[in-house]
Amino acid sequence: MDDQPLRVVLVDDHEMVRTGLKAMLSRFAGQVRVVGEAADAATARRVVAGLDPDIVLADVRLGGESGLELCRDLVRDSPGRRVVLLTVYDDEQYLFQAMQAGAAGYLLKRIDGPELVEQLHRVHAGAVVIDVGLSARAGASAARLQAGEYWPGAHLGLTQRESEVLSLMVAGSSNRAIAAELVVGEETVKSHVRGIYRKLAVTDRAAAVATALREGLFR
Repeated sequence: MDDQPLRVVLVDDHEMVRTGLKAMLSRFAGQVRVVGEAADAATARRVVAGLDPDIVLADVRLGGESGLELCRDLVRDSPGRRVVLLTVYDDEQYLFQAMQAGAAGYLLKRIDGPELVEQLHRVHAGAVVIDVGLSARAGASAARLQAGEYWPGAHLGLTQRESEVLSLMVAGSSNRAIAAELVVGEETVKSHVRGIYRKLAVTDRAAAVATALREGLFR
């Protein structure tokens, strides 16, 4: 590792998250130093331009804005800019979009301090880092797509995990029950449910289930 700590800018619309990340990373002051932060994309662009950090650590969603678009803009404006998405969205589609946007990493907020610091140093050294579990699932999904195999709802834009969540919604499971079945957090399930609503163009659970039944997704 370099003798100088990595200079990092945090971009997250939740002050509590930024505070928590700063507290976590403060334990590794000799390796990582938070030099700036922003709660929205416009501020992030100004802060990054002024500070020229080694790494930008940003969420996928920034209120009503997209961290993916921010990533794309930062990389376009400064080729070689290292942007890592740190998010709760355990979703292959967001991962694929992040890679297309030029992200140098896609990590989940369940990561602990030592691993985050290690991954940031790997990014600084030129690696692209991805949450291990999500990477494995995305690889399996890509292989199935390449082989012409699809999961229910793929033609509607649903990811494989969203399809799994929707099938459990159709079966009448609550978010808590779905989280237990898939061994993920309830907040992760809620983010998948929001993705399902968006892609099916519905606003509630009943309409999502009705659409799934009407389309004959699960028999």
